Amino acid sequence: MVDVAVIAGSASDDAIARKAIAVLEEQGQSYDYRVLSAHRDPDALEAYVKASDARVFICIAGLAAALPGVVASRTDRPVIGVPVSGTLGGLDALLSIVQMPKGVPVACVGIDNGANAAWLAVRILRI
Repeated sequence: MVDVAVIAGSASDDAIARKAIAVLEEQGQSYDYRVLSAHRDPDALEAYVKASDARVFICIAGLAAALPGVVASRTDRPVIGVPVSGTLGGLDALLSIVQMPKGVPVACVGIDNGANAAWLAVRILRI
């Protein structure tokens, strides 16, 4: 069993994922890191989420930022979204992540703040 699944929507989000992974490693939390797109490969994403035994998901996504919401719609475990800066400075991704429909909660940290997502995951795991 891993504590945290870190999912990036694109390989270009790797630097932000590495910030999260550094905190998880520092805090002794186990993790699994994958690059899976909610748009380009939804079937692989769904299979991964369903098969994962992670206790918390960190989802890193920019632009339309569908990844955290899609993951949250497939699990009842906590999902933390990390908006990635892009065309609109990351505001597009931030708004996409925080405006989830009722019953599909996603926690959201600041733009490009993978480290804070990991810190939030650590706090959730300590409950």
